[in-house]
Amino acid sequence: MLPEVMSKGKKKEKEPVILIVNDDGILAPGIRALVEAVRGLGKIVVVAPDKAQSGMGHAITIGQPLRLTKVDVFDGIESYQCSGTPVDCVKLAADKVLHKKPEICLSGINHGANHSINVIYSGTMSAALEASIEGIPSIGFSLLDHSVEADFSAAKYYVRLLVNELLGKKLDKHFCLNVNIPAIPLELIKGVKVCRQAYAKHQEDFEERIDPAGKNYYWLAGEFVSFDKKKDTDVWALENNYVSVVPVQFDLTNYKLKTELDKKLHFDIRKR
Repeated sequence: MLPEVMSKGKKKEKEPVILIVNDDGILAPGIRALVEAVRGLGKIVVVAPDKAQSGMGHAITIGQPLRLTKVDVFDGIESYQCSGTPVDCVKLAADKVLHKKPEICLSGINHGANHSINVIYSGTMSAALEASIEGIPSIGFSLLDHSVEADFSAAKYYVRLLVNELLGKKLDKHFCLNVNIPAIPLELIKGVKVCRQAYAKHQEDFEERIDPAGKNYYWLAGEFVSFDKKKDTDVWALENNYVSVVPVQFDLTNYKLKTELDKKLHFDIRKR
């Protein structure tokens, strides 16, 4: 049974349940920072991969067993490690751990950016989007620093600010935000910008190398390039020391193209 908060003269209110997941693994510094950032705002339950799962996108485990093990990682916080993907963690959490939908699902804090096209590949954001699909409001958080020694101070400040604000509001069940925090000291961050996703991508270069056995292999390299120079994007916001907040959704329908096709194309299934 969930703890209840008593207010004089008011009806009992159940403590909100906050599900925390990630893709860097349950021992990553980023998820510990996320737990610390929202401690005290509700009943926290952590379900995270037992190993790093970066770049897994929306993958799910099929054809092999999933393991879910209770662990003691965060002081006083109910926590489980899962052998599957970030999306598996959300599914198992809702069905086998909580047996209900939490008030909110928080994913991260990811080590590295998840702005622009990265949202497609990101295990962090796929976990958040899976929660949204399941009717659980969600937020994915990322810090623009891949280092295990990254300073999460500013990220923790903005995480708590946003979560505390949103827990007090009635959110759409498919609510989902992609939040990225620049890797700079808190005092240098100018504030929060609500943005759109920039048109940017990785210009890949597969380097061909030779392994010790003399066989060829390939190593993904290249650089990240933005083709979008407008000032309303997540890339611009982050480059200019703002926290970027992008509302995202799992509906990938191109509605503009759909309208055009409805006018131009006339299919008759009787004609072969």
